[in-house]
Amino acid sequence: MRAKSSAAKAAKPASGLHPRNRHQGRYDFAALCAACPELAAHVVSNPYGDPSINFADPVAVKLLNRALLQSMYGVRDWDIPAGSLCPPIPGRADYLHCLADLLARSHNGIIPRGPGVCVLDIGVGANCVYPLIGHAEYGWSFVGADIDQGALANAQAILAANAGLELAIELRRQPSANVMFNNVIRSDDYFDLTLCNPPFHGSMAEATAGTQRKWKNLGKAQSGKKGPTLNFGGQHAELWCPGGEESFVTRMIMESSRQFAAHCLWFTSLIAKAASLPAVYRALQQAGVRDSKTINMAQGQKQSRLVAWTFFDLPQRQEWRQRSDDKKEVDCAGGSAQCVTGPMAVVVRL
Repeated sequence: MRAKSSAAKAAKPASGLHPRNRHQGRYDFAALCAACPELAAHVVSNPYGDPSINFADPVAVKLLNRALLQSMYGVRDWDIPAGSLCPPIPGRADYLHCLADLLARSHNGIIPRGPGVCVLDIGVGANCVYPLIGHAEYGWSFVGADIDQGALANAQAILAANAGLELAIELRRQPSANVMFNNVIRSDDYFDLTLCNPPFHGSMAEATAGTQRKWKNLGKAQSGKKGPTLNFGGQHAELWCPGGEESFVTRMIMESSRQFAAHCLWFTSLIAKAASLPAVYRALQQAGVRDSKTINMAQGQKQSRLVAWTFFDLPQRQEWRQRSDDKKEVDCAGGSAQCVTGPMAVVVRL
């Protein structure tokens, strides 16, 4: 069946962020410094006389993230190892809000909330940001997968420092760099969503060149530095893979169709480069998806988008959601708060 591609457009604030995104307007540095006192030493005045930070300083950026997660999402003691990816929080939140809207489309326009909604994060990283924000905003349950044991250990430490998060967020090791869902999705797992921020670059050289461009845009030189140092950091697997995001996402699409079509309602991934879209659309058509959507996102001048695909038609998607709601009501009556979503009798016909 031919894959259908559509751009979801909704009214957005001037910032370009999703209307439910908490990060509209300028940062409230007084509140942020109250949440993270260490940030105060890094607050400076920008050329307009407004409080800001030096976004070329990785320590300042990390403390800003810590303050945002503490003040807006109630996450305590967030930290990442030196050199790990330090993601921009507003953009990560936008992805999750767009996914919530995606689920609402087959749920009578109502965003499904609570632990019965299960989400798989491919490449959760040491920062664990998507599960932290998604659980705080919508109460969803998460499984976070990564190939880096050190990243998983750091993410686990964040969960352990916050009461209740270890029950809502499970971490799993992916032992192979060649697959995404194999070794992670179990035979009895059913997810409402998968999400992924794939490696952007196609090689170390490309990652280094991209880093240099970002430093130039930030008005900083990198003389005397070795390798791709960046304010937002990033390890090898976080920054690049052979073929870049185009190869990564097309492989993800094919893997989703072969073994896991019935295990997830919507598979999704960020796509940073518009030039990657034609290959992604071809892969969706070859995989025989029932529906796909391209949802545009923006943060200031930065433009990106997410691509979502499913192997369920609309009646099946509605049945999935209804069965999940019915099962959740039964389990809540019995005192269970486990992740219980799934298609049960819904059958995927490829």
